[in-house]
Amino acid sequence: MHFWTARLFGTAASQMLLVAIGWHMYDLTGSAWDLGLVGLYQFLPALLLALLAGHVVDRHHRGRIVAICFAVQGVVTLSLLAAVHAGLDSRALLLGLSIVLGAVRAFQMPAQQSLTPLLVPPLMLPRAMAFSSAGMQAAIIGGPALGGLLFVGGTGWVYGASLLCFVAACTMVLRLRYVYTPGPREVPSLRTVLAGVDFIWRRKVVLGAVSLDLFAVLLGGAVALLPIFAKDILHTGAWGLGLLRSAPAVGALVISIVLTRAPVERHIGRTLLLAVAVFGVCMVVFGFSRNFAVSLIALAVSGGADMVNVVIRQTLVQLETPDEMRGRVSAVNSIFIGASNQLGEFESGAVAAWLGPVGSVVAGGIGTVLVALAWFRLFPSLAERDRMVPQKD
Repeated sequence: MHFWTARLFGTAASQMLLVAIGWHMYDLTGSAWDLGLVGLYQFLPALLLALLAGHVVDRHHRGRIVAICFAVQGVVTLSLLAAVHAGLDSRALLLGLSIVLGAVRAFQMPAQQSLTPLLVPPLMLPRAMAFSSAGMQAAIIGGPALGGLLFVGGTGWVYGASLLCFVAACTMVLRLRYVYTPGPREVPSLRTVLAGVDFIWRRKVVLGAVSLDLFAVLLGGAVALLPIFAKDILHTGAWGLGLLRSAPAVGALVISIVLTRAPVERHIGRTLLLAVAVFGVCMVVFGFSRNFAVSLIALAVSGGADMVNVVIRQTLVQLETPDEMRGRVSAVNSIFIGASNQLGEFESGAVAAWLGPVGSVVAGGIGTVLVALAWFRLFPSLAERDRMVPQKD
């Protein structure tokens, strides 16, 4: 429970921080391009450091790595809070600290993902993943919603609440106890750093699962554009942005609770691809919507579909990977996740500058549906996968 609680606080803090930076940037510059740059500046250092981070995670104490990552994010948040109070906040500062956040998450994501299987037996992993996701989604709901309310008092209040949550998360991880077997202390080499890439390439089921998330969410994400939809299209304010950011998590929370009691046990490949297609359709509906309630529903359903994707994909990858490789495989997986999230935010901002926010979201949703259909043919071993238990290709 220490790790679950720590991730709860850490996720809430991260979500509040992301909402604050996005709204802060748009308030300073009013530019969709700058919103996209925030995502790009977080993605690039994560991309450059991910493979090295995987090697580090497989060789060192994963819990301590997670704690250090929470601590550094707390320092970033404290810096933003001090800048706001001193009147020194600027576009350059937000972009510079986005680089730091990207570098930190290069280590945090593989450490967190590879730590979970050490805390639960393999047969309980699907339920544990769903239970963990339920907590994370609760934090994703509460974080932006709380952030939206705190914006009434000013950006500094959001940064302050985020800082407190990062401190709590770091404290809880440091209290975590588990059996730790140190890996061999070999010097990083091209072979050891690229071992995760080689493993994923040879395991076509894993390759199909992680690349599906890359291309689907890269095209279908609309998170970076939510400030524009909230302010200029749906005509709400910061409170509306908080609800829009929370809506996908509401749907995801409901589905994750269902999955803790009734995990997907059969036809997992087809279920995964169908969930991605549903996500794309929801993005199309959201893009065309001019009604706040319809937009919230579309985002909530998209979050539920994405939760099915996340639980199946992450459980499948962890069960297919031996423990001594989990850090490096999770690092490669984090590149795909980062590309689908941070790079997806840049793609959304760039396309929005060309086609407008509505055109960007609708085109991305259609692209996501096409990706799901294409993966049926490109990765038949994934589409035909029946059960979650590890299988040999």
